[in-house]
Amino acid sequence: MTLRFDRQGLIPAVIQDDESNEVLMVAFMNEEALRLTRETGYTHFYSRSRQKIWRKGEQSGHRQQVRAIFVNCEENSLLIRVVQEGGAACHEGYRSCYYRRLLPDDRYEVVATRVFDPAAVYGHPTPQTQSAGVIAAGAAPVMDLRQSEPEADEAISRQLETLLRQLYTAYQYLRDHDLSEQSHTSRLLQEHNPAYLLGRLADELQELMGVLQGTHRHRDLQADTILEGSQVGYWLLLLATTHRLPYEEFLPHQALLAGYRQAVGEEQAVEQQQACLSALATAEPPRLIEGLRLGFALIGRACALAGLSPLEPARDDLEQMRRKGLVS
Repeated sequence: MTLRFDRQGLIPAVIQDDESNEVLMVAFMNEEALRLTRETGYTHFYSRSRQKIWRKGEQSGHRQQVRAIFVNCEENSLLIRVVQEGGAACHEGYRSCYYRRLLPDDRYEVVATRVFDPAAVYGHPTPQTQSAGVIAAGAAPVMDLRQSEPEADEAISRQLETLLRQLYTAYQYLRDHDLSEQSHTSRLLQEHNPAYLLGRLADELQELMGVLQGTHRHRDLQADTILEGSQVGYWLLLLATTHRLPYEEFLPHQALLAGYRQAVGEEQAVEQQQACLSALATAEPPRLIEGLRLGFALIGRACALAGLSPLEPARDDLEQMRRKGLVS
């Protein structure tokens, strides 16, 4: 077998109902997860946020019995046909993870009926979506990932990665195309001044710490955490863009979720802040990556302490870019 796993040792797997041909979900496997899937006859996946293997349905009981495994022409993805036990593959309680249709105005239309109540199965709150109707695009549950099932954790991780990749791609475009007259961000990136960006990051990190300590307040804890967290993320991504680091090198969504789960103490957070700025003051890629990951971990910590979904700061930043017409 010559499967082509990516640089993180992962390969995407599309899960399809063997009888109806419905696509149920997409997840990632490493070599060990694939081996366990083949040996046990039930799907196992690799959690990129928790960095460990999990078996589908290990908490809900909604296992997936494997019928056949197919490999694509380039040997870099899998199609796995299964019998879905329990009637639902999605952690939100729907048969398929693809239970929403994207509308022309970027809203979602729910086109399926829930099979089970996620709160009863997983013991955490979920969005108040109806069995049919329209909700805002990107809506996500506010849940404690430190207590959630791997399926729910993976869903949040994928959403966060999508948000941050979209932001980073936009900043790369503004770096490579001089739109200074329309965009302050493009002007900053054209100037190529890492020292200035680092100084602004230091200011925003200090303000984020002040929000959590109660010494810096605009509105309330959650609103201020979103504001300052999005600003910290903004300057971190601008630094990464200026230094031309590939997204895959620093994986900010993973770092943010790691910080969210750990929720370190105040003294350790201060040390992380100092280490972040110290690492980003260099021009060495390994140190830059270390600094970026420490910075995103601090955003995650802030979200956890404020009782926020870890998606909120990135979502706020992306919404501002949409209002400015810089992303669709």
